[in-house]
Amino acid sequence: MKVCAIDLKENYPFLQGGKLECLFMDRPFHVEREWKRPAVIVVPGGGYWHVSPSEGDPIASAFIALGFHTFVLKYLCAPEGVHYPEQLLEIAAAADYIRKHAEEYNVNGKEIFVVGFSAGGHLAANLSVSYDLASKLAGVSLDCKPTAVGLSYPVIAYNYGHTDSFNNLLQGYSEEERKELLPQVNLDTLVTADTPPTFIWCTAEDIIVPPENTIRHTLALMKAGVQYESHIYPKGPHGLSTSSVEIWPFAEDIPKVASWIKDCADFFRMYAEEKV
Repeated sequence: MKVCAIDLKENYPFLQGGKLECLFMDRPFHVEREWKRPAVIVVPGGGYWHVSPSEGDPIASAFIALGFHTFVLKYLCAPEGVHYPEQLLEIAAAADYIRKHAEEYNVNGKEIFVVGFSAGGHLAANLSVSYDLASKLAGVSLDCKPTAVGLSYPVIAYNYGHTDSFNNLLQGYSEEERKELLPQVNLDTLVTADTPPTFIWCTAEDIIVPPENTIRHTLALMKAGVQYESHIYPKGPHGLSTSSVEIWPFAEDIPKVASWIKDCADFFRMYAEEKV
């Protein structure tokens, strides 16, 4: 097992910050041959105000146990004085970096998956619908299109709830500028046939980020002909992460939700040639 950290700003001068915390293996035990694995970029939530620790390392640990190399994105948020599109550029740079350094991390460069939570789900979905825009905004070519994405109780659009995420994302802009930028961050309206396959889930009891976000995005994926898998679990509050008692004290009351991790991994495997 190897653990390391990557300062994205050192590699991408157009960024203001951003870090990747990497957890990966050189090779399976008792195997000497060349060996690659798909990568998962983990994008914690936090309303674009902070990066939630409960949706970082625990998720990375769960996915590495299922055969994926993992990279937790620590992106800048509103208290650092940043706003859109900085976060989009950071996640795009993260995907580009992993793809360009695939050999170093024993990753199959064709298999870069992203899984995001709440506002981190918004950021993951933003990359999935705006990977071309990221290159234009950066002024350099970024090979950042995800192979597929997993969206966990994601924030999707301003009108569907959790306006604080959008207020933090667009802080510092005038009202007129916000009106011009909102169409770029209302993500269900940006889904096209070129959007990567998407796994998406939430709970019906989520009052922080209403299920309408998941429903509307699912409908947009369906209408665009994008392959998707969508789940709305009947029980559980917002921010469940792994849905285990170690992360969420009341998870014993909602064991069904914990199946999302295996289901998401199985969905990713549909687009991976590696046997994991």
